[in-house]
Amino acid sequence: MKIPSFWVVLSLLGQVSCTGTSSRLVAVDEPPRTASVLVIAHRGASGYLPEHTLASYELAIRLGADFIEPDLVATRDHVLIARHENALATVKLDSAGKILRDHLGQPILAQATTDVADKPAFAARLVVKQVDGRPIAGWFSEDFTLREIKTLRARERIPEQRPLSASHDGEFLIPTLREIIELLQQTQAATGKRVGIYPETKHPVYFAVEGRRSTGELIHTNLSERLISTLVDMGFTDPDRVFIQSFEVANLLELKRDIMPRYGVALPLVQLFGDVQNTLYVARPYDVVYHARAGSDFEAIYGQLSDLLIAGEEVSYADLASVAALAQMAHSYACCIGPVKHNVLLLEPVNPVDADGDGVAELRARLTGQVGAILGNAKRAGLQVHPYTVRAEERYRLLDEHDRPLSAAEEVVRLIRAGVDGFFTDQPDVGRAGVAMAGARPRNP
Repeated sequence: MKIPSFWVVLSLLGQVSCTGTSSRLVAVDEPPRTASVLVIAHRGASGYLPEHTLASYELAIRLGADFIEPDLVATRDHVLIARHENALATVKLDSAGKILRDHLGQPILAQATTDVADKPAFAARLVVKQVDGRPIAGWFSEDFTLREIKTLRARERIPEQRPLSASHDGEFLIPTLREIIELLQQTQAATGKRVGIYPETKHPVYFAVEGRRSTGELIHTNLSERLISTLVDMGFTDPDRVFIQSFEVANLLELKRDIMPRYGVALPLVQLFGDVQNTLYVARPYDVVYHARAGSDFEAIYGQLSDLLIAGEEVSYADLASVAALAQMAHSYACCIGPVKHNVLLLEPVNPVDADGDGVAELRARLTGQVGAILGNAKRAGLQVHPYTVRAEERYRLLDEHDRPLSAAEEVVRLIRAGVDGFFTDQPDVGRAGVAMAGARPRNP
């Protein structure tokens, strides 16, 4: 059965939100719900195959995902491709910001999702850039044409955690957004299954106005406009099958006010949040930081939300999680938020525990039994809540309140009982099992 449209008009305010369970207040101790809960495949089935590859997305669909999530960056010729970051591989920097090299003079690799560092033809494109105010050394998507990108192969991002996935290094190409949409269309034609897409625009301010290519000129690519034009061109604009997410705010407002109306579409927008508890560091929406430093007109960019951003560079995601800010988001542009999962199910640190019996203690957190205020505040604003990320590996798992290790599926049950409307997971089959355990109705049975 086709679910209702995500877009509904709430009262005379004209507030836009998602339908389903979003406007219902949920008690944290209520029994499992029968409402549909979305399983969102985080970068595909990234717990099993290298992330952001067609193989990973296809496996996610077979394992029961309702939506697949591509992170989007741009090539030199402005084509959107799926990578977690615009850095195709990164190398280490010393305290002075210089590239660290080994005794042979080779740069010391930090992390890679492609084999670009192994390509002698691209060695000269290694560069240090400022991305969202931080120095990063590596090879960057905006310095490569799509033709050059297609000579690269994907690699597992965290091979020490996922050796099985790493065994597939070098097998898969880097997909474009168009190829991902084609996969969903082919899946529907072959099986009738209407899987959705949940794209994230990565570093929108960097790509649109601040970032530069290795040759010095501005990148000047509007990721949001490229995303919408591609969706329209591919005929993939059903609001039941698309969520658009970002950690920045200004680009979501631009989508709502300008870009989507120009293209004649209305798609659900999701405000992602960094840690609102600021437990490790103070997480800030970079667009607000950038516009504060640039002396931009906040009212023109952020409208009524600008009154809540007067702290400028000091604005954190904790400020955006206030009752007033969430209500203004719901009124202005968002239908949903994506918080860190430990801001929904609150945690406390514990001495490391060896939960899987491999002799290495990696489990380091325990549930407190409390639910974070952001969940209830979002619900009262009429927003859906899709936290990230449920992972099955030991280092990402949790103890319950009685020091019993929870499986990832049991963690999903806890999230559903708290009142979430969906969740991101690296193992869609585990997520689907958790939905079944909680008694929730599958969107795609």
